[in-house]
Amino acid sequence: MSESTPAHTSPKSTAPDAAPTGARSPRRAAAPRTILVAAALDVVLLLVFVLIGRNSHDEGFNVLGALNTWWPFLLGLAVGWAATRAWRYPFEVVLPGIPIWLFTVAVGMLFRTLTGQGVAVSFVIVTLIVTGVFLLGWRLLARVIVKRRARSAR
Repeated sequence: MSESTPAHTSPKSTAPDAAPTGARSPRRAAAPRTILVAAALDVVLLLVFVLIGRNSHDEGFNVLGALNTWWPFLLGLAVGWAATRAWRYPFEVVLPGIPIWLFTVAVGMLFRTLTGQGVAVSFVIVTLIVTGVFLLGWRLLARVIVKRRARSAR
């Protein structure tokens, strides 16, 4: 995971993107592989969310049905990545993680509504919970791994 972890860890901290105590340092751009891994994790986890949801409603696996459910959330994910410029530090939880999560749900629900796919309150709640666990969870896990590796490297 060394190439997929943020390349911008401060020398005085084990946390990615942390500035040295008492100072603000500019963030270095994430490596292309880091960006690709982060984007792929987000996209794949949204697909997992869609497939779990479709299966739990006995809709089974149907490529067109899955794509129809998936695309509004992919659009929301893309908006979140663009709005936060997530490619600069894609593994961070608070920024860009939380806005990416919220854009994914909000834009996804907007386009589901506009296309007549339905947005029952219970669906919105479940979507917020599951996508939050997925989109923020892997980022939290990555942070733990980075901290452990930094501690063991000392």
